[in-house]
Amino acid sequence: MALHEITSENITARSFKSITFPALVRSSLETLQVNLGYRCNQACNHCHVDAGPNRTEEMSLDTVNLVIELINKRAVKTLDITGGAPELNPNFRYLVKAARRAGVRVIDRCNLTILDEPGQETLANFLCDNEVEVTASLPCYTQDNVDFQRGKGVFEKSIRGLQKLNELGYGVSGLGLELNLVYNPVGPILPPPQGSLEATYREELKRDYGIEFTRLLTIANMPIARFRHALERDGELDEYLDLLINAHSDANLEQVMCRTTISIDWRGYAYDCDFNQMLAIPLARRKGGTHLSQLIEHETQQQSIAVAEHCFGCTAGQGSSCGGALVE
Repeated sequence: MALHEITSENITARSFKSITFPALVRSSLETLQVNLGYRCNQACNHCHVDAGPNRTEEMSLDTVNLVIELINKRAVKTLDITGGAPELNPNFRYLVKAARRAGVRVIDRCNLTILDEPGQETLANFLCDNEVEVTASLPCYTQDNVDFQRGKGVFEKSIRGLQKLNELGYGVSGLGLELNLVYNPVGPILPPPQGSLEATYREELKRDYGIEFTRLLTIANMPIARFRHALERDGELDEYLDLLINAHSDANLEQVMCRTTISIDWRGYAYDCDFNQMLAIPLARRKGGTHLSQLIEHETQQQSIAVAEHCFGCTAGQGSSCGGALVE
């Protein structure tokens, strides 16, 4: 099937084995998503970067300085910091301060339990003082589901983290400190409608724990890394890939995050998204990859985006991105 023939009308009930993802090209660079390393205080079974306590990869100060140079030179609007637990990188606070001095919006992808870790006692206050947006993982509003996906005791620590952030004004209407929660399905299914699930989250978390937040972001589990291994183990990989393809919507193609976002790994190499980063598919499939030192000098607009079967995870149903559903 030719690329231009893939539409929401004719994709129904087709197998991933016979479908190619549509071609995409970049728009202007707005968001730089930077992975500071794979070390994390958790090892969640859906983690697409295979992060965990025993990972040692982390971005060096020299590479962090190149990130700052790129932000200043290319007028990046948003710095989206991720990991692992990005806060465990010793250069995390230095990077945040530099980006905020440049007037850049900063997002910290926080797992919440990091706020409870020894040595991170001042983290919440640091984020507040620098007006960092917090996007926090909370795959459910019930303890059993969260602990099943992320480990025993994670839900209780996450609730304490949210309450600490609320005390500082995060997620409280009118104070300007954004606290977004992230939902991932527990298994090989698509997220439910973002709006209705957000309403349920608000009701349950407010009633049981007094917690407030800004928005709920629903993100589909990508069939890569740790989650893909689980699908293969359970014999569900082909079925899940077919689910993503059969739920594809053309309307999502214009809004996928790779059009305006570039992902940077801990070594400083660039990718079209953080999923491609984990699959070692370099920016525009350029042989040898593209390093930050090269990206500073070269424009990426109208460059072809490297796509593969996992990209259907971003266009299925309401669509999925690091900013949640693409359409309501």
